[in-house]
Amino acid sequence: MPRSPLAYLADIVEACDLIDLALRGLDLAGYRGDPIIRAAVERQFITIGGAVNSLSRLAPVLADGISHVSMIVAFRNQLTHDYPSIDDEIVWGIATHDVPALRSECEALLDDLDTAVS
Repeated sequence: MPRSPLAYLADIVEACDLIDLALRGLDLAGYRGDPIIRAAVERQFITIGGAVNSLSRLAPVLADGISHVSMIVAFRNQLTHDYPSIDDEIVWGIATHDVPALRSECEALLDDLDTAVS
């Protein structure tokens, strides 16, 4: 049985929050210098990409409310299958610039769905 679209959106929001938490107080050099933090952040991006991919299949109209769906899934695939090519500076940039916007979009979608159900 497929999971609810709400569950996938909640997974994305939680992963965004965990990325923010992992990076708190770090700069790019600190990120590069900590393999445990890099692994944790990359794992959360894999979760995000998987959730976005599942959401786009389960509820494509809802997934249309998320910017750059295909790029998110492609990034997940790169992290999973082409990990030697990962550039820490690119991951850092996505984590610090794009994750907050993704979180906001998914939180808004959750709020809209919650309002529609209420």
